[in-house]
Order: sequence, then C-alpha cells, then structure tokens
Amino acid sequence: MTSAAQREPLILSTWSFAPLGADAAMPLLAAGGDALDAVVAAATVIEDDPTIHSVGVGGLPDAEGRVSLDACVMTNPDRCGAVCNVQRHPNPAAIARRVMENTIHVTLAGDEADDFATREGFVERALLTPDAQREWQLWRHNPTHINREKYRGWLPPMNVEEMDNRIGAPGGVFAGDGAGASHDTVGILALDSHGVLAGACSTSGMAFKVPGRVGDSPIIGQGLYVDQTAGAACATGTGELITGVCGSFLVVEMMRRGATPLEAIKEALGRIIARFSLVHDHQVAMLAMTPGGEWATAAIRPGFHHTVTTREGSRVEDPHAVMLPE
Repeated sequence: MTSAAQREPLILSTWSFAPLGADAAMPLLAAGGDALDAVVAAATVIEDDPTIHSVGVGGLPDAEGRVSLDACVMTNPDRCGAVCNVQRHPNPAAIARRVMENTIHVTLAGDEADDFATREGFVERALLTPDAQREWQLWRHNPTHINREKYRGWLPPMNVEEMDNRIGAPGGVFAGDGAGASHDTVGILALDSHGVLAGACSTSGMAFKVPGRVGDSPIIGQGLYVDQTAGAACATGTGELITGVCGSFLVVEMMRRGATPLEAIKEALGRIIARFSLVHDHQVAMLAMTPGGEWATAAIRPGFHHTVTTREGSRVEDPHAVMLPE
C-alpha cells in the first residue's frame, strides 16, 4: 500500500473553467505543498477572473443589482470556515480561511464579514463589472431577456454549462462558448502528497436572486464537507436541493460506511430525485474523494463537466454517471 507521504497530488474541480485555477495551484502540490493552500489558491484565481459570471468579480448581481459572494473552506469537522453575503471583497474563499484560522467561529455574514476582511488586510474591490451590470439592466427591463434554457439550474429556480449557447439579446455578454459563457459554483477538492484532503467552495449565487439569499455553497455539510477519516465531497447546482439533503455531508458519511465515491454520490442525488418535485431547470452535480485518492463525479442531468488535475495537467471530462439521462 502506498504510504501517505508518497501520495500523488490531485485536484478535482467542478466545471470546465476550473483549469484556470487548478493549473495555477498544482505546482504548490507538486512541490509538496499543503492541500488547503492549493484549494484556496485555485479558488482565488477563479474569483479574480471577471469573465466567469458565477464566481467572484463579474458574478451576476441579485435582483437589486448588488453582487454578493459566498464561500467556505474545510479540512476536518474541527477546521472549517465560511462567509456569506460578502459585497466589498472579491476573494471569499481566502476570507473564509481567515475566519477559520483567526476566530473561534465558523461563519461570518454580511457587512460584518466584509468588515472582518478589511481588518484582516483584504483589499476592497468593486464586484459589479460593466458586463454584469448590463445583463442585470436588461433582465430588469425584460426578465425574458435571459434564456432560461441556457441558464437552468443557475437562474431561480434554476446550471449552465450544459445549455445551448444562446442568450436572449444578440451580442449579449453570455453569447457563445468560451470565457464569456456563464457557469456555476466552483467546488475544489485536493489531496496533497502527505495524504491530506482539503476543499473550497465559492460562488456569487443565483443570478438575480432575492437579496440576502444564501444557498448551499458556504454552508458546512451542504456545499462542502471534509473529514480526513472518511473523505471529501462538494456540490454545484440548485442550492436549495442540495441543502434539503445536506448533500456533501451525506456523501462523506456514506463513504465512511463503506460506499465508493460513486455509490455515495448516487445515493445523495437519488434522495434529491425522490424527495423533490424536480423541474427541467433543476440540476445538481457532486464530486467525492477518499483519503486514498479514489474519486468520482455524477450529476442529475446531462451537461455537467468536471476537471481533474495531476502533475501532467488538467483534463475536462464528463461525469461518471448521470441519474436522469435526457
């Protein structure tokens, strides 16, 4: 059996935009660095990219035109931190880590979370970009401007990458493929060469959401859960569905009881399918990894892609299972 000190470093992330962050973080792991450093570094790169419209700077605003960010980080039940409704700072994952390391608390929210970030030396930055403001103004004038078929799972109640590449207004910021296309919550799991797991989850939440709405992403056990004795899991998609089954906690507990990562994810997604009245817009996808480096991904509907990153680079792949093929 391979010893923990000889583990090959691995990063597993949600969505096809994830190589942007994972490729930047892998050199840390390849040099023997810490898994928590890696997931925060990966999340920060993605949060700072204004072309990704569901995480960090450039995220679409709430119904009142304000961008608010949520994130959490975790390495163990006694080592986790989160922030919700951050509106003045672009890097909630790093702020969440600071909550974990520099306070006795787990979660800070709203203005007080921003004030904490300022005291900790984080630099304030405008989060609403001209492109995101334009989309909000178009939506405010005519909500049907946003093609719900493209953004199911990310607009209330609605995920994104799987949709066709059209938007209601010609030349809209989300027209076409590539960096301009919107995505969803970024969830990142890492295993370092010492056999230590860590996770981060960061989002700007549902586009045009009710102000104050917080989904699953910053909630420990919902959008992310890590336990060094059992494994790690994170989720993306319609947060209210994930919240209802404590999705990431459920997956890790299933692995603790002997399930493989894929079996555990399918159990959690199956509970969502059984207990919610799903509409066409609803999507949930999950990632899971064991302390030994075994991993899997699955989604309720087609279209989700994960990114796996090793020393050799990143690969964007389809999930191992789709519960409701269309």
